[in-house]
Amino acid sequence: MNHELKKHWEHIYENKQPHEVSWTQDKPEVSLRLINEMNASKDAAIIDIGGGDSKLVDFLLEEGYTNISVLDISEAAINRAQKRLGEKASMVKWIVTDILDFQPEQQYDVWHDRAAFHFQTENKDIKTYLQLVKKWVYGNLIIGTFSTQGPLKCSGLEIKQYNEQSMKNLYNEYGFASLHCEFENHKTPSGNIQHFIFCTFKKK
Repeated sequence: MNHELKKHWEHIYENKQPHEVSWTQDKPEVSLRLINEMNASKDAAIIDIGGGDSKLVDFLLEEGYTNISVLDISEAAINRAQKRLGEKASMVKWIVTDILDFQPEQQYDVWHDRAAFHFQTENKDIKTYLQLVKKWVYGNLIIGTFSTQGPLKCSGLEIKQYNEQSMKNLYNEYGFASLHCEFENHKTPSGNIQHFIFCTFKKK
């Protein structure tokens, strides 16, 4: 566990409200649409990587999905999401860990990651992430990162930007066929625009 990294994210979620951080979305429209386009069954195993207190889980539950996991390094973020969901929180598997330390207990039909993967900036960490995906995802991937027109940092941390070709090359090498890439201009709560790329993949 990277304790400094965990401390960083715990501090943010303990001291900032959703409207004070750049990644907040009232409704994660792109993520929801891409998940629905996978045509997964309602009991498909779906995991949201770096989900924090994202409302994606709220909407997935509302749409009838019953096998959802949310992973985040911050316990404070998970606690906030659980509190918001109330009784519905018991319908979700909550996992507090650094993604690089994650030891899954099941395989996943849909692996969704919006703005967690791009924090892996070292080659060894990117490789660890990709090996994890290769072993534990037997269905589809949805990866959203800052594009080459996006920010260079998020929450004071360095990130790695991607374009369509670099994303495809990386995941194709680890056994995933690319399905689709698109761009999103995410408007932050403060009114700034962040340029994202989302790519979807299917296990070969």
